[in-house]
Amino acid sequence: MNAEDVRTFGIEEELLLVDGATGLPLAASWALLEEYTHADQSGPTLEAELQQEMIEVVSSAPRTLARLVSDVVAGRAVADRTARAVGARAAALATSPLPGRPHVHPTARFGAIIDRYGVLARENLTCGMHVHVFVTSPREGVGVLDRIRTWLPVLVALSANSPFVNGQDTGFASYRSQVWQGWPSAGPSPVYGSVGAYRAREDELMATGVLLDRKMLYFDARLSRTYPTVEIRVADVCLFAEDAGVIAALARGLVETAARDWRAGLPPAKMSAPALRLAGLQARLSGLGGDLVHPLTGRPAPAWDVVVALLNHVLPALTEAGDTAAVVDGLLRLLDRGTGADRQRGVLQRTGRLADVVTDAVEVTHSSARSGTAAGPVDRRVD
Repeated sequence: MNAEDVRTFGIEEELLLVDGATGLPLAASWALLEEYTHADQSGPTLEAELQQEMIEVVSSAPRTLARLVSDVVAGRAVADRTARAVGARAAALATSPLPGRPHVHPTARFGAIIDRYGVLARENLTCGMHVHVFVTSPREGVGVLDRIRTWLPVLVALSANSPFVNGQDTGFASYRSQVWQGWPSAGPSPVYGSVGAYRAREDELMATGVLLDRKMLYFDARLSRTYPTVEIRVADVCLFAEDAGVIAALARGLVETAARDWRAGLPPAKMSAPALRLAGLQARLSGLGGDLVHPLTGRPAPAWDVVVALLNHVLPALTEAGDTAAVVDGLLRLLDRGTGADRQRGVLQRTGRLADVVTDAVEVTHSSARSGTAAGPVDRRVD
């Protein structure tokens, strides 16, 4: 595959803004964006999110995984540097381990969301990661959506980074994605079969009057309304920047593999949306620490067997994009040290303080920027 044939891809990741001394969430995005200057027009940018305790970092749309990971590292550095100027730190935490009352970012649309959805919106403080992958047309995009849906719970498990909320262990590896299921239209979709069926589904949901606008069509994966991409929306923001790159590469591999299967006329896997919802729940609960629902059988299987099945499924696409070595190395790191959720629980086990979990997360969020290497494996010993 020529370099120009490799699909472009990009990441939107939401970072939690915290008080560097206490670890508490801090309403700082308004002041941060007032301070922010977008100096590098080709690099990552910062944008507002629903709550002032969050900031969104948007990468460029490169073709190479190395450039994308570099963008993630650079975007986190810009977010943290600007946050420091207003007395905050930026942490790649998908939920806040410590309690805090969110403060809506003062825009008309965000205010309307708060007014319409009440406590669901007011108390929502969750940070996700969305991966955009280029598609050549809406037809190809719908063909991709129909064929990646069964694999998306595996990305949830790989990215799991939200075990704690408001001072307690939730029992979930990814509680953020569990909270997200409460939003209207969130969750897995059926097989569409055509662009017409996809648009009809959108129109049907909009006709209910429940959704504020089409931006609130919060499917696990959807056609972007802004870019010529499929947008995969299931992952937690990853504690480790290099894990974000692994998940983005796997997402691109899924899109490329699905597009080829669509062109070849191969049918999508037959798993219902309710069964996929249960597969997602299992991934949210256990992360990589137990069984997952195998996308090819619909039956439980050890998590790492399912991860290997995903790797094998996308291996030709990874190889042609030049991503195989980086993805395999990244998966081996995950096997060795665990996910962000494992890291957070390990810190609490060692120190007994959720504030230390936040402090460690700030350190890990920016470790790649300083050293160019991943943070070390979690020490699971009890002091």
